[in-house]
Amino acid sequence: MSWQSSIEYERIINECVAHRLGGVHSADLIIRSYDFALIEALQASGDWEGAGELLAPDAQLLQLAGAECIVLCTNTMHVVAPAIEAAIDVPLLHIGAATAAAVQQAGVQTVALLGTRYTMEGEFYRGRMEDAGLTVITPTEAQRTLVHDVIYDELVRGIVTDTSRDRYLAIIDDLVDRGAQGVIAGCTEIELLVTPADVGVAYFPTARLHAEAAAEFALS
Repeated sequence: MSWQSSIEYERIINECVAHRLGGVHSADLIIRSYDFALIEALQASGDWEGAGELLAPDAQLLQLAGAECIVLCTNTMHVVAPAIEAAIDVPLLHIGAATAAAVQQAGVQTVALLGTRYTMEGEFYRGRMEDAGLTVITPTEAQRTLVHDVIYDELVRGIVTDTSRDRYLAIIDDLVDRGAQGVIAGCTEIELLVTPADVGVAYFPTARLHAEAAAEFALS
């Protein structure tokens, strides 16, 4: 939910709409952007109930403002997706659904999951992949700590370094050695650091996949 990846959502959705409709068309968006420090504090304290109590009423406000679908621009905060879905009457387009569909379409069976510690270790995201028939593997404890720390100490602050990219790629190489046929960039900021060109296997950038799915849903 940092603005670093939120602006990528807006850019990708607008590009999709412009490509499909042509001319000077752009996306009709209603955006609720948060002070990420507040979100991070709720995550760090494990106050997921409080997070749901924050996001669900705001989703209602988006619907009242005319939104015909809701997109939660984050992987981790989908832990509170049920609270949001219960509060609204329009679809919440789940990032896990868009990702699982892309992995299946690519013919990948065993996929590695990178993301925040909450996403890599929780069942809310991994379980959705497994329900789709996929085998999910995650980094070791030490590797999960590194992946998580780079996200919060660097990527959400707009810091992108070659050193962290190399560390991520070393972890990806290890996951491929363990059997991963593809890699899910399961934090929307990761694709700011690692691109498909950096990875030797199928790569699933969740922000892009989610944004493209949202544009497709709206245009249809």
